[in-house]
Amino acid sequence: MSGGISIHCVDVASGRLAQGLGVEVQRLGSDGRPQGELLADGRVGSNGLLQHPALMSEAITAGGYEVRFAVGDFYRRLGLAATGPVFLEVVPYRFHIADPVQHYHLPFKFTAWGFSLFRGGA
Repeated sequence: MSGGISIHCVDVASGRLAQGLGVEVQRLGSDGRPQGELLADGRVGSNGLLQHPALMSEAITAGGYEVRFAVGDFYRRLGLAATGPVFLEVVPYRFHIADPVQHYHLPFKFTAWGFSLFRGGA
């Protein structure tokens, strides 16, 4: 049984959950680069989580993954950024799952100028 991946996002500049933040999850190939179609994608919900059935399923196996956070689009949608590129457009995060039975919780805390991302407790 898979422990799955949970992704929780907070806009620490405003102190609010990052509802509407676009997130994509893709597997990494043996060369360490994203491969194939997206495993999951969507927008963060009102609870701060990316809800996607693949993230808590047997689709999560040992191997490498990349999560991409669309920070620039998030701030533009809120009207807090110019229409052009911003300092952080897309934040990629590559990680590996050694034991797919364990749960991998990824708290993403960010502003328009920086971020913190790590494996947290679930």
